[in-house]
Amino acid sequence: MPSFHNSTLPTFLLTGIPGLEWAHTWISIPFCCLYLTALSGNTLILFIVLTEPSLHQPMYYFLSMLSTTDIGLCISTLVTVLGIFWVNAREISFNACLSQMFFIHLFTFMESSVLLAMAFDRFVAISNPLRYATILTHTRIGQIGLAVITRGTVILTPLVLLLKRLSFCHSHELHHSYCFHPDVMKLSCSDTKINSVFGLTAIISTAGVDSVFILLSYVLIIRSVLNIASPEERKKAFSTCISHVTAVAIFYIPLISLSFIHRFGKHAPSYVPTLIANVYLLIPPVMNPIIYSVKTKPIQKAMLKLLCFKGTHL
Repeated sequence: MPSFHNSTLPTFLLTGIPGLEWAHTWISIPFCCLYLTALSGNTLILFIVLTEPSLHQPMYYFLSMLSTTDIGLCISTLVTVLGIFWVNAREISFNACLSQMFFIHLFTFMESSVLLAMAFDRFVAISNPLRYATILTHTRIGQIGLAVITRGTVILTPLVLLLKRLSFCHSHELHHSYCFHPDVMKLSCSDTKINSVFGLTAIISTAGVDSVFILLSYVLIIRSVLNIASPEERKKAFSTCISHVTAVAIFYIPLISLSFIHRFGKHAPSYVPTLIANVYLLIPPVMNPIIYSVKTKPIQKAMLKLLCFKGTHL
């Protein structure tokens, strides 16, 4: 059995979809479509928010942050995922693996933080609309964006450094098409209790805490909406939250499922974590632009305006 230690810097082998290696070329077609949809959709959202003056509002600035994290998440995995499906490029060096893992988890934690910021935005807009513009100023939004990046970096840096102290002397085959912290950690023959505790703490202190505060925000939002006398105004207030609630669901459900599978699903079939991992990575970036395009009228108007402008110049 080969022995891998930090002094020799192990090379890991990534995995496509177990049992379907023969169909990887065909499987790459829907994956390519999903990546193209996610990248083009989120880039379009970013472009529209930045170029349309009527969308220069806190809600849409947070939406552009969400699109940025989705683009980052797609780019972080695109090369290795499609490399496996197209040319069976499974090898990844130790340092490249740690770098990919850092950015995947960074953008995941950032997305969780942005969803929390969007929940706060909806709470302020509904419960205190007269002070909305004075509370969520451009400076404060910039500070929130900086805090989102700083928080993820501070939490993830020691998580990555702790992996560098481990020795790898067992199988060096990972169970995903990209490097995922619990997956890399399991390959070590060193004591990984500290890594496991720190990884779980990182998830709880980010996605766990964020989800609790998002839930609390919606409890307060519902209470504020119920205090509105007009049924029409209630309906309008709730409708502004539909897109965000859907985005929260499609982000947290696969993330929580994947974390549970890795920690408690030892007897699950090998393809289960792979499928959940792909859903966790691709569905939110693909669906978020669609959700906000369908459910948000100002975004729809801006898109129609852009299409009409292009049509007149053809």
